[in-house]
Amino acid sequence: MTQTLEQNAMKTFIDKFSHLIVATLGCFDRVVFKGHLPFCYQQKLEQFVDYVLRIRRTEFMAFAEKMSQKLVDHAEKMGDTCPGGYEYVQGKGRKKDGLVLPLITQHRITEGLVCVRCFQECCQTFKLIKGKGRPQLKSQKRPQRVLYYYYLHRDLGLLHVRLQTWFPFTIQITVNGHEWLARQMQKKEMGFNLRDNAFTQLDDPKRAQKLADQFAKLNWVRVLNRLAHEVNPLLKEKWLKGWHQYYWVTEQAEYATDLLFTNRQALSQLFPRLMDHATLNFSAQDILGYLGRRLHWKFDGEVVTDCKKDRWPGARVRHQMKKNWLKMYDKFGLMLRVETVINDPHEFKVRRRRIRNGERRMVWCPMNKGVANLYRYEQVSRTANERYLQALAVVDDPAPAYRQLHPLAARKINKGRSYAGFNPARREDVDVFAAVLNGNNLLRGFRNVDVRRRLFGEPKGSTQAARDAQRKRQSGKVTRLLKRLHVRRLIAKVPRSHRWHVTDAGQQLLGAAVRLYHRLLPGELAVAT
Repeated sequence: MTQTLEQNAMKTFIDKFSHLIVATLGCFDRVVFKGHLPFCYQQKLEQFVDYVLRIRRTEFMAFAEKMSQKLVDHAEKMGDTCPGGYEYVQGKGRKKDGLVLPLITQHRITEGLVCVRCFQECCQTFKLIKGKGRPQLKSQKRPQRVLYYYYLHRDLGLLHVRLQTWFPFTIQITVNGHEWLARQMQKKEMGFNLRDNAFTQLDDPKRAQKLADQFAKLNWVRVLNRLAHEVNPLLKEKWLKGWHQYYWVTEQAEYATDLLFTNRQALSQLFPRLMDHATLNFSAQDILGYLGRRLHWKFDGEVVTDCKKDRWPGARVRHQMKKNWLKMYDKFGLMLRVETVINDPHEFKVRRRRIRNGERRMVWCPMNKGVANLYRYEQVSRTANERYLQALAVVDDPAPAYRQLHPLAARKINKGRSYAGFNPARREDVDVFAAVLNGNNLLRGFRNVDVRRRLFGEPKGSTQAARDAQRKRQSGKVTRLLKRLHVRRLIAKVPRSHRWHVTDAGQQLLGAAVRLYHRLLPGELAVAT
């Protein structure tokens, strides 16, 4: 049942607004890879200095200064070979990418190194601390020179490589999935129009999607190592032999699901309702549900929703769960984008081989940042985007939906029995609607106990017998409420289980009732008084 729900998630939204949507595309957007050398922490660096370099620790800072200057000299030489040259940029708050785009236009660059820029930034490095016994190399943040290499890569498009010039020479490479996809479609002679980081026109969306799915399957270790060897000449030094391989991780990954609309008017009429629904109706439990999580009493964090309507290139609503985000915004007034941003993959799971009781088994483990897990980043993000769009599928033109609310209030006769209606203006009934529409239910549906806990919480009797009796009464009440929804075909039973799921009619009518109560009804009452 879970698999079926997830497969039909985005399809529900697309089918509903098929007359407005001309193309869809799921693709990685901004991806930040980070490379660490083996001596990136104190113990390993001290071993490296003592047993590989074989110098005193007090001499290490002078040695590090020489290596830093070598990196800067290499950057200056590379700057002499590119149109934009090398430049040391002073001052804070300057948008770095804004320095590059004019150079590409001015020099009509189509491929290769664009320019090299040097900035002063605060980075994690090491400092010599003297005290009793041997001096120690403590990890510390300090200002240092950082080199930025901007490329128009043959396969990856516009990217930049950030290299810190002080030990441990951490490197960061930022690529864009849409830039890569544009290069691939160009090779295949497919028609498209790329504006900023979004496709405003696609001749063959299905073929483009197949190409986009290949991004996570690239041999990223080989691609990243090639770029690292271009900018870091120290990797060829003899003293670094055996320590010269970077370990690559995915520092940040953005995966976007884009829905291209027929025209700006079509999206401008729908998007405000989508924003209002996401802001007013999506709770912390909902957001956790879209990200594949359940709200547990041990959850140590918060879920924050932030809405900005006056921004360029479009209004945006963002839901933040710890360090991970789920965003929705309109791109240039023409495209609806839902985007999942993963900064901390440990919140999610990946299947890996583990030895359990002497046997090798595939088990679910917390996901680490290794680039080998990039495919899993894609799976988690794409599924989160689809669940989010499924939840938004209840949004419709308000007038028709509200006119259809009368079946909720009318008494229903089924098999000779009469079932009372619901009152969309009554708080207790609206709470029932919200409980069954809860975001956690998108994964596996819901049970009686799930609705009971959301409506009544845990029993608070003084004795166990009293609590059991109270729980039984509440469970019976929920059973009757679910039956009233079921006879109206607003919820349906999951076969061979004790679970229910909300039908398409239920999504529309119950969602309209919740919006009516929370958004329109308070305003009408205020006017009346």
